Amino acid sequence: MTATILIVEDENDLSAIVFDYVTAAGFEAEIIADGGDALARVRRKSPDLIVLDIMLPGLDGVSFCKAVRAFSDVPIIMVTAKVQEIDRLLGLETGADDYLCKPFSPRELVARIKAILRRQRKPDRRARLVEIDEPTRSVRVGTQSLDLTPTEYSLLAAMAKRVGTIYSRAQLLDLARRDSLEVSDRAIDTHIKNLRRKLASLIPDADIIHSVYGLGYRVDL
Repeated sequence: MTATILIVEDENDLSAIVFDYVTAAGFEAEIIADGGDALARVRRKSPDLIVLDIMLPGLDGVSFCKAVRAFSDVPIIMVTAKVQEIDRLLGLETGADDYLCKPFSPRELVARIKAILRRQRKPDRRARLVEIDEPTRSVRVGTQSLDLTPTEYSLLAAMAKRVGTIYSRAQLLDLARRDSLEVSDRAIDTHIKNLRRKLASLIPDADIIHSVYGLGYRVDL
């Protein structure tokens, strides 16, 4: 079945370009220029993915994203006109799965759409062997236990709750400080490096934690 992409964008020229590239890639597409109308559309029938501008009439992109997350996990790629705004959006924890800054390459947008849909539909078989047990705060990879520090567990468990979502270092720092007040911003990279090493020791050819340049990290399970 062909995936449907909802383009929520009020700039007619841009939405037309995105529509052309998305349909040329083999997807079905629909354009809605008003945030409130788009939310009503998603409530009636959810698309497979949403490309969402921030500045919208009716309902802005951040409010739209939060409203959708109250009832749906549909993937959302949020588009902003300012590089600096991406950090603010990550801090707001809007629930978007990816972010792009205008002007962006339509080809890059299509590539990100394909990557997100591919992760949803065809998760790595070996990565699915990772099981997180919240009551015991333990992680198993297949039949083996993964020996993690409390901070490493908190980071992995939090990111795994929203697979594919980018977490900024500031967000991860807040999570880490729940276990230790001594955690610094630089220490986050060290914790992530240790997590990757421990996961790779049991699943050597599965890349589970990804760095997203300039933004942070995401988990693909």
